[in-house]
Amino acid sequence: MTIENLLSASALPYEAPDFNGYQDDEFLPAVEEGIKRARKNIEKIRNNPSAPSFENTIVALEAAGEELSRVSSIYYNLYSAHTNDTLQALSQEIGPMTAAFSNDILLDGQLFDRVNLVYEQMDRLPLSTEEKTLLETTWLGFVRNGAKLGEKDQTRLREIDGELSKLSPLFSKNVLDATNAFELVIEDEADLSGLPESATEMAADDAAEHGYEGKWRFSLDMPSYIAFMSYADNRAYREKMWRAYTSRAMEGEHDNTDIVKKIISLRHERARLLGYDTHAAFVLERRMAKDTKTVMNFIDRTLEKALPKAKDDLKALADFAKKQDDIEALKPWDIMYYSEKTKKEVFDFDAEALRPYFELDKVLEGMFLHAQKLYNLDFKEAEEGRYSVYHPDVRVFEVWDRSDDSFKALYYLDFFPRPSKRAGAWMNVFRAQGLEDGEQKRPIVVNVCNFTKPTKTKPSLITHREAETMFHEFGHGLHAMLADVTYKSMSGPNGVLWDFVELPSQMNEQWLGEMETLETFAKHYETGEIIPQEMVDKIKETQTFMSGWQTLRQQSMSKLDMLLHSSDPSEIKDVVDFERKIMKEVELLPYEGGCLSTSFSHIFAGGYSAGYYSYMWAEVLDADAFEAFVEHGLYDAKTAEKFKTLLASGASEDPAVLYERFRGRKANEDALFRRKGLLEAEEAA
Repeated sequence: MTIENLLSASALPYEAPDFNGYQDDEFLPAVEEGIKRARKNIEKIRNNPSAPSFENTIVALEAAGEELSRVSSIYYNLYSAHTNDTLQALSQEIGPMTAAFSNDILLDGQLFDRVNLVYEQMDRLPLSTEEKTLLETTWLGFVRNGAKLGEKDQTRLREIDGELSKLSPLFSKNVLDATNAFELVIEDEADLSGLPESATEMAADDAAEHGYEGKWRFSLDMPSYIAFMSYADNRAYREKMWRAYTSRAMEGEHDNTDIVKKIISLRHERARLLGYDTHAAFVLERRMAKDTKTVMNFIDRTLEKALPKAKDDLKALADFAKKQDDIEALKPWDIMYYSEKTKKEVFDFDAEALRPYFELDKVLEGMFLHAQKLYNLDFKEAEEGRYSVYHPDVRVFEVWDRSDDSFKALYYLDFFPRPSKRAGAWMNVFRAQGLEDGEQKRPIVVNVCNFTKPTKTKPSLITHREAETMFHEFGHGLHAMLADVTYKSMSGPNGVLWDFVELPSQMNEQWLGEMETLETFAKHYETGEIIPQEMVDKIKETQTFMSGWQTLRQQSMSKLDMLLHSSDPSEIKDVVDFERKIMKEVELLPYEGGCLSTSFSHIFAGGYSAGYYSYMWAEVLDADAFEAFVEHGLYDAKTAEKFKTLLASGASEDPAVLYERFRGRKANEDALFRRKGLLEAEEAA
């Protein structure tokens, strides 16, 4: 395939990416060509003899880099979901190249003058709400990226952005390599005691794939790690797994400690150049929370609510471990194990007993039916060969609107772990909804996960938590699929303030705890029996189990993120020591080693720097929003239509306005505390 074809719209239906034709060595020249074409478009805008207008400047800028965006989206999706040495090496060239190009635009004084002239006329122009948002966002993009700086500071800003564009991919590579470097191979079947059949069968298949026939291989991939830590009776092996996981990229060949210090130092310097005290201050200016004080107050308030219950949670585990196994001192590698044991005894709840009711394909069918009932969508799996995929595991669905039989989106699903895929789960787009080549185009969306794989004797039977992740990422996907705006930068999650972006995903998880939803698909994979009501009741009963501990951990990570990005980096001599000072304030167990920062990909290789708090912030919104469905009916058409409108609006309007329009008021923080069982009886009343 030629670079021209790679950059051009695909001949496949709906211009879907043609992965069969892409060669790794074509991406660099394709990006170079994409930049060249975008520069020509920018030149036309800059040198336009007509007076600056919304159309000839703001809309023209929006469209200037369409071909570059197309090839970049394909490259970075492959980099995360199906990488190799070549793609990883290319990141060290493509990242700086695209960062430099972005700076060339945002630091172009002549271009900014045109944008500024239009911005100054905003109140006098006949613009829609979305157009005003696009204009303001464009102007802020220039200002917040150095358009008003002097030449010397702009030069330094370029250098910083170039360095950061190399460091984040390198951080991610080290985490992936450190994850893949560890394995626990078990030869004695007795050492598998406590592990469910699903985990041992998966480990046997994995061992065979890696040349350990007749043995069992466990790794740091989530399905393997969580199963082992939750059920393996062998405490020494649990410790070994825990230490490997918590020390990823902490030292040795894949050490990220210096990279962490470099990233936070460069981010701090960049913020100072732009006139902000810290990177956190810079980031939060464009968040619902607005400033560091508001975020820290929110974190501390949540920690205060969670701490008493977290202590009770831990005492219950310690008492159980003492009674059960005469464990004198609970260790971090005991938490997941004794949590499962305690749930089984106290609630008669066994998470593994749920697994037969969550066959992945059935969950998928139920998830699609859920979207049909809420948003009137149909999901039709494409015939083999109709679309190209980047790995045989990937499945493609066409999404249609049942009300008028119109095409809504292409939806790619990639479920299972492999060495070429980074850990975690995420949503991305190969193309966002909105104007492209002068036409309205529908989105091409992908969800990537790392779920329990099928074995030789069983289909993929996922845990309830994996099903929640599936619904979560689907919520992000729906945000993109239902988008109905004019401009791509305003579409779906694109451009949405970061502490609002998790609302659609976390909201979508909530239906998975309701019998009305579960009875449509949660059926035993062998007998077809619908999940018993008593099991669903137990899911609900256990919702607040360990919620204090989990909230404490989540918000301690948020606090670490905020303090890494609101402190003077020159004071962070040692990453581990700095982390320890923060975490020990909320830790209820003695430190046993490890470092979160060196594998904290959300903030060092993702978009969550000074923003990890947004998960809990959005939980306030989703807890409050879901109460509207509880009040009116889980699939109440009127409530669903109002929420669909919120999703369709993307970033075209202030998220606070969108939320209040849906709910009729601001979100009530107590909704979150109620759901987590963190309110005292008199507060909950």
